[in-house]
Amino acid sequence: MQASSGNKARVVTEGLAFGESPRWHDGRLWLCNWGTGEIIAVDDHGNREIVLTVPAVLPYSIDWLPDGRLLVVSGREGLLLRQEADGSLVTHADLRGLSKSPWNEIVVDGRGNIYVNGGGPAPAPGQQFGPGTVVLVTPDGAVRQVAENIAFANGMAVTPDNRTLIVAESHANRLTAFDIAADGSLANRRVWADLDGFPDGICLDSEGAAWYADVPNKHCVRVVEGGEVLQTVNADRGCFACMLGGADRKTLFIAAAEWRGFEHMTGDARTGQVLSVEAPAPGVGWP
Repeated sequence: MQASSGNKARVVTEGLAFGESPRWHDGRLWLCNWGTGEIIAVDDHGNREIVLTVPAVLPYSIDWLPDGRLLVVSGREGLLLRQEADGSLVTHADLRGLSKSPWNEIVVDGRGNIYVNGGGPAPAPGQQFGPGTVVLVTPDGAVRQVAENIAFANGMAVTPDNRTLIVAESHANRLTAFDIAADGSLANRRVWADLDGFPDGICLDSEGAAWYADVPNKHCVRVVEGGEVLQTVNADRGCFACMLGGADRKTLFIAAAEWRGFEHMTGDARTGQVLSVEAPAPGVGWP
């Protein structure tokens, strides 16, 4: 049974290029404004601030170390950057030896393990993307691949108990789960939910459900393990990512924009918006 949202999403802010990698942090929604190099923070009233400009155009994504320092995946450059107290960016981990393909998303779990996805082998002739991977950067700085053959790796989330990583496989129309071992390794790969859509950014709530954004279908969907759809929030443009935030973590923020193809992602169009709608359960886990 599919239930549509009874609430219409409101526009929090607009005029962005492509909002991606939204994160609720220190009372504001942070997101990457792809195509500009900007990292932006938006408050509940729609006031926004450019908090950092990074030497990347797209893709790039963000999360935080347990000590509060910001991490930025500079996707095409193959670098994981860290912002120091003085505002400078330094290299936290070099991923170039693991892949020549761009890296995409990041999530840091409650133990300080960093997961970055994307990368992987070069695409086959005529294909835009090859199979992706997931790499782990441990708190001691070691880097290793922990999963492969991800069908266009997108959003990732870790359950509150730090025991499960869920990955959006956009081109396989599914959310895939892994058990997280004590050393951060991934095992017991399984389908968490087969979907009638193309999952992009994801987040988790306290009732065990996942929200996923879907660009082609222009909506965000709330599903439980096994794939049952609980709620759908429709938009008039592609939904790239979503995040539960607000004072009680019960506001679903959606990064949306008109999709014109990969070749137009760095153009002058500024159709990007942040939308919000009240959610039935608060956000949990990471990010």
